Amino acid sequence: MATNPFDMQNIDIAWCPGCGNYSILKILKDALLELEIKPEKLVIVSGIGQAAKTPHYLKTNVFNGLHGRALPAATAIKAVNPTLTVIAESGDGDMYGEGGNHFIHTIRRNPTITNIIHNNMVYGLTKGQASPTSLINFKTPVQVEGVFNAPFNPLSIAIALDASFVARAFAGDYKETKEIIKKALKHKGYALIDVFQPCVTYNKINTYKWFKENTYYLDDSHNVYDRVEAFKKAVETEKYPLGIFYINPNKRTFEENLAPYKNNRTPVIERKLDKTKLIDLIKSKKNS
Repeated sequence: MATNPFDMQNIDIAWCPGCGNYSILKILKDALLELEIKPEKLVIVSGIGQAAKTPHYLKTNVFNGLHGRALPAATAIKAVNPTLTVIAESGDGDMYGEGGNHFIHTIRRNPTITNIIHNNMVYGLTKGQASPTSLINFKTPVQVEGVFNAPFNPLSIAIALDASFVARAFAGDYKETKEIIKKALKHKGYALIDVFQPCVTYNKINTYKWFKENTYYLDDSHNVYDRVEAFKKAVETEKYPLGIFYINPNKRTFEENLAPYKNNRTPVIERKLDKTKLIDLIKSKKNS
C-alpha cells in the first residue's frame, strides 16, 4: 500500500478522540496527494489553537505564528515565493476573532492562498468559551446564561468583500470536503473554506448528528458566479448550505499587483541582492 508523503510516523496528536480535526487532517493530506503537490513546495501557516496544531502533523514546511496572525505571514510567504502552495489553517477563534481584521484585509488583497478554518463554534484550547461563531443561547462556563450576540458569518462577509472563492464544508463528509479543498487549492486568488467540525469535548450541541441534520448541499442549479445569489445562500440559517458559494475568476491577485513582478516573474527569494542599487535607493529616499 502506497504511503502518503505528508504522513508523519509515531507522533503524538494532541486532540481528543473523536475530534473533527482528525477528519480534516486526513482529508487535507489526501487532497494534497491527489493534486501531486510536493511537501517541499508547500507551506502551511497557522496561529494558536487546537486547529492551529494541524500543520505540525504533516510532513511539510510549517510556520506557526502568533494568535490571529496566520494570514499576514501566509501573504508574505506567497509574495516572496509565488511558486509555493500556501495554506493558512486555524480555527474559528483564531481566524475570525483574534485574526478578524487580517481576515477582512486578506480578502481585499486577494493573495493566492487557501484559507481553511476549522469551525467548531467554541474555543477548544482554552477549555470551552464561546467563539465568534457560537450560536445564540449556547451556554459555557463563562457565558453561563448563554450567548446573546449573533454569530459572526464569515461567508457573508467574504462575499460582501468580493472574495474570489468562498466555500463551506463539513468534516464528516470525506468525499465532498476533499473535492472542495482540491478546487480551492487550484484556485488563483484567495480561497476561503469554512469547515464545520464538531468539538466532542466542549460543544455538546453542534455534534456530528447536529451538523448532518442542519446542513444541505448546494445543487447544480446554484450559479457560483452570481454574487447576489451566493450572498442569499450565505445568510441562510434554518439549514446551512454546504459547497462552493461563490467564485470570481477575474480578480488580480496580490502577488500580480506587486511592483517587483511587473517586469520580472522570478520569485524575490531567488533574486540576488544588488547592494549598489539598494544603497542608491536608500540615498534617493534620504534626499527626497
